[in-house]
Amino acid sequence: MISTDICIIGAGPVGLFAVFEAGLLKLRCHVVDALPQPGGQLTEIYPKKPIYDIPGYPEVLAGDLVDNLMKQIEPFHPTFTLGERVERFAKLDDGSFQLYTTDGTEIQCKAVAIAGGLGSFEPRKPAVESLERFEGGKGVHYMVRDPEHFRGKKIVIAGGGDSALDWTNFLANVAADVTLVHRGTTFRGAADSAEKVQKLHEAGKIKLVLSSNVTHLHGDDTLEQVTITGNNGEAVTVPIDAFVPLFGLTPKLGPIGEWGLALDNDAVVVNTLDYSTSLPGVYAIGDINTYPGKLKLILCGFHEAALMCQGAFKYIYPDKKYTLKYTTVNGAPSM
Repeated sequence: MISTDICIIGAGPVGLFAVFEAGLLKLRCHVVDALPQPGGQLTEIYPKKPIYDIPGYPEVLAGDLVDNLMKQIEPFHPTFTLGERVERFAKLDDGSFQLYTTDGTEIQCKAVAIAGGLGSFEPRKPAVESLERFEGGKGVHYMVRDPEHFRGKKIVIAGGGDSALDWTNFLANVAADVTLVHRGTTFRGAADSAEKVQKLHEAGKIKLVLSSNVTHLHGDDTLEQVTITGNNGEAVTVPIDAFVPLFGLTPKLGPIGEWGLALDNDAVVVNTLDYSTSLPGVYAIGDINTYPGKLKLILCGFHEAALMCQGAFKYIYPDKKYTLKYTTVNGAPSM
C-alpha cells in the first residue's frame, strides 16, 4: 500500500505544479495518471506545440514545459503510478482516503486533489467513409505528436478551431504541402492564428479550402487520396500522405462522475477559496473544475494549485498554523 499526504489524480502541468506547491508546505505527494508518462495532454497530444502564455516564457514547447515542471519538483521526491486509472475511493472515519486503481494499486492519503484535465478523453471523429480503416499509422492522425513525422509530406488538415489553425501554421514550414479544409467560412480559433493562416494561403504556402468537408478516403494498405466536397456539391480528389482531422476532444469524467461530487455540465464544482469540492478533503484544479468566471488556461490552473495546497494543509493539519514563506527568502526548496 502506498501512503502519502496528498494523492494527485492527473499528471498534467497543473497536477505537476501542485506537487511543487505541496512540497513548499512539506506535504508528500503521490501522482496517478492513466497515461504512461507525465505531462497529460501536453505530452500525449502536442508535445512539440509552442505555448505563448506561460509567465516568463515568451515561447515554450509543451514537452519542454513538462520537462521543466518535472525538474522543478525533483527536490520533493514525488512518487508516481502511471498507466493506471483511479477507479474508486473511500473516505475513512478519520477523514483520510483509500484509493484503488484499475491494476489494484492501493493508495492511502490524507487529501485528494483531482487534476485530471478533461478527465478521460478521446478525439472527436468526423463522419468520413473508411476513416477507421486508415487509423493505426496508416494515414489518419487525430493528433500531432511529432511534427517531424510529416516532414516533406502532403497533408490535409480538417477543422476550424485552435488546434487546426495552430498546426496549419506550424506544419507549413515542415510538410511539403498543407491543405486546411474547413466546413465554414469563419474560424472558431484565435483571430491572430486565423490571420496567419490567411496570409500563408495568400502567399501560396498552404491551400485553404472553405465551405467544404473531407468526405472520402482512398487507398489500398495506406491512405493515398482524399475527396474534398464543397457545400455546393462539387468534389475534388487529391493525393496525400496523411489526413489530420482536428475537431477537439470528447471529455468524459469516467469514474470521477460517480464519486458523489457536485457536478455542473460534467465538471466538478469547487469553492474558489481553496478549490475544495462538495466533499471535504477532496479538491479539484485545472480544466476538470468549474466556478463562475472559470478560464481553462494552464496559468489559471497554476494559481488554483497554489491555493488548493494551502487548503489541503489546513485540512490535514487543522490545529497547525502555517506562515507563508517566500522562496526568495528560504532559498532552493527541498523536502
